[in-house]
Amino acid sequence: MNSDMSGKPALRQELLGARRLLSEEDVRNASAVLARRALELPELAEAGTVAAYVSVGREPGTRALLDGLRERGVRVLLPVLLPDNDLDWAAYEGPERLVRAGRGLLEPEGVRLGVDAVLAARAVLLPGLAVDGRGMRLGRGGGSYDRVLGRLEVAGAGAVLAVLLYDHEVVERVPEEPHDRPVHVVVTPGGTRRFASA
Repeated sequence: MNSDMSGKPALRQELLGARRLLSEEDVRNASAVLARRALELPELAEAGTVAAYVSVGREPGTRALLDGLRERGVRVLLPVLLPDNDLDWAAYEGPERLVRAGRGLLEPEGVRLGVDAVLAARAVLLPGLAVDGRGMRLGRGGGSYDRVLGRLEVAGAGAVLAVLLYDHEVVERVPEEPHDRPVHVVVTPGGTRRFASA
């Protein structure tokens, strides 16, 4: 374990506190801009399959993006949280087919495709709280996406890893551990940034 890891809980609390200060209008406006910018990414818009997630609360909004991808004929896979914190996957079939799940999440009610379904994705949209100039992402700390990233790496899937954030969540440095993997691109309301190290 890297000693840098000790800074993760404090940084998470700081970033979550800043999100709580955002108004619903702030979140809604950012969501529209994020969807437009993300749909401009060829890695997302031209993919046959994209793995994503449904934003909740003050997270940077993904719902308009999910619908935009689906309208373009992209198959969108959404996570289903398993009891051991791993992620199963199911196809997104529209907002009316989302159901409430544990931890305040929304999940698709369709057929479960298994934990390896993510390997079919050409792009994976990861939730996050921050990313730094190296592309290192700070997640919520549950480890679910660490498993997904490990699975992708072992399979040599070559999927593009992207994260949607607010502008202030692109930070100087994110504490990291040996298992942490960088993302390829971050999309914020202020612009898109690609990372060479990923």
